[in-house]
Amino acid sequence: MVLMYVLKIIGIIIGIVVLYAALGYFLPFIEVSAKDDGEKKVIPVYIYTNGVHTDIVMPVKNDVQDWSAKIPFSNTRSRRTDYQYIGVGWGDKGFYLDTPTWADLKFSTAFKAAFWLSESAMHCTYYESMKEGADCKMMMISRTQYKNLVQFVENKFDKDRNGNFVLIPTNAVYSDHDAFYDAKGKYSFLYTCNTWANDGLKAAGQTAAWWTPSDFGIFQHYK
Repeated sequence: MVLMYVLKIIGIIIGIVVLYAALGYFLPFIEVSAKDDGEKKVIPVYIYTNGVHTDIVMPVKNDVQDWSAKIPFSNTRSRRTDYQYIGVGWGDKGFYLDTPTWADLKFSTAFKAAFWLSESAMHCTYYESMKEGADCKMMMISRTQYKNLVQFVENKFDKDRNGNFVLIPTNAVYSDHDAFYDAKGKYSFLYTCNTWANDGLKAAGQTAAWWTPSDFGIFQHYK
């Protein structure tokens, strides 16, 4: 009896994994088309992937938003002030801070991330320039679309009583031009870093997947 019970549990788990893999592959093919608001497309925005994680990359400063006022250059190791773009990604705090490479991934970190058991963070990276390629795609959007995107991104940051983004003091940064901030929401296998980025594209009226847990689900619509 015990053996049959265990086998049933294993079978259910395998079934869930197979179903998730199938949905994670096929549902992203359902495209949410871009919406043209009739305005001139004057602001360049990028999606960038490191092979796993998608960031939304925006101009550091224009007449709509000055990201350097909210995400200070001084919070990076370089402290340089000549960067032209900033990439923002949302994800699991444990993955960001405790897993610099896949070799460092712990079962406890993965389990907590998958099942809503850990906190989330924003990873903010400054860039001198952006270059389009298989891992980086540009789109031109209107000022109104960019305002909507800015609001979407800002709403994911935790803020202190003065409305400032909350820096995470850590040495686990990836380079000399990035920093981490506390974020709202729980990461899970149903809502991943790529799901968030995909929702950002929807908020900006851009082409997106209906739902995706992976960067593949996003980038297949930008070939």
